[in-house]
Order: sequence, then structure tokens, then C-alpha cells
Amino acid sequence: MPIREALPGDAAGIAAVHVLSWRAAYRGLVPRAYLDALDVEERTATWRTRLTAPDRSEVLVETGPDGRVRAFSCFRAWPGEEFDRRTTAELAALYALPEVWGTGVGRALLTASREALVAREFRTVALWVFAGNARGRRFYEAAGWRPDGEVAREETGGRLLDELRYRGDLFT
Repeated sequence: MPIREALPGDAAGIAAVHVLSWRAAYRGLVPRAYLDALDVEERTATWRTRLTAPDRSEVLVETGPDGRVRAFSCFRAWPGEEFDRRTTAELAALYALPEVWGTGVGRALLTASREALVAREFRTVALWVFAGNARGRRFYEAAGWRPDGEVAREETGGRLLDELRYRGDLFT
């Protein structure tokens, strides 16, 4: 499974993964109208901007045998003040096309992300996951992540959803 740093030319592939994975993963959790309105072209422009920003987050992509982006992760120093930004990172996104769920692509991308974070001398990493995203929570828990008790409420598509903060130690 080839995993590499994302390039600006990957923006459309990342956007497609982003939209298709949201539509599948959050069906029944996020309002259907919101999911249906997600636009790959709009997300492509957003991802192109992110991938060319001088202070950009790190983005990794996994590509299939045909070179198409099948999954991506995005991480950075923790954006808030409750953790030391020098030692704690945020895994801001990890999404895969539904067709590769359960094939090891996500685990490989999570491992590569962890290795990149360790290389940058982060010691811990945290992420937010919708409380109702049972599949995502099982994925992170199987990798050793645990909720740390912090809950945030976010409005997505007009629906209030609880997000749980998970944390993982990079040196276990």
C-alpha cells in the first residue's frame, strides 16, 4: 500500500475520498440533505488551498495500484491551549473510500501517520470522533486509542452531535 505525502495534484482525489466517506460513514447520523450537498469540486478547491498553504497541516495519501487516492490523513500540532503544541498533535482527519474499508488501508495509513508524528517528536496525539460513529470508534479503539472524557457538541447540517476526544500515546 503506497503511502506518501500529499501533493497539490492530489486535491481532487482527497476531496472525492472526503465526500464519499462522509456520505457512507455518517448516513443516519448527519442529515441526508447535508451529505447530499457535499460537493467534490468545492472540496477540491479547499484541499488545493490547504495543500499549497505555507503553514499547512501534513497530509498523507494512500494510493491504489492505479495511482488513485483511496485514503488520506491530515495532522498538525494540537490547535488548542489545553495541550502543549510541541508534544501533542491532532489527527484532524483520516478517511478512506468505503470500498477499501476493512482491507487494512486505514490501519496502514494510521501507522504511517503515527510514524510521521513520532519523527516530528510528538509524544501524544488526539482526535475528535462523533459519538454516534460506532465504526470509527471501534477502529480507533482497536488501535489502542481511548476516549479521555472530553465531549464537544457540534452542529453539523443543522443537527447537534456529540464528539468524543480520543487520545493515544505515540511511544507505547
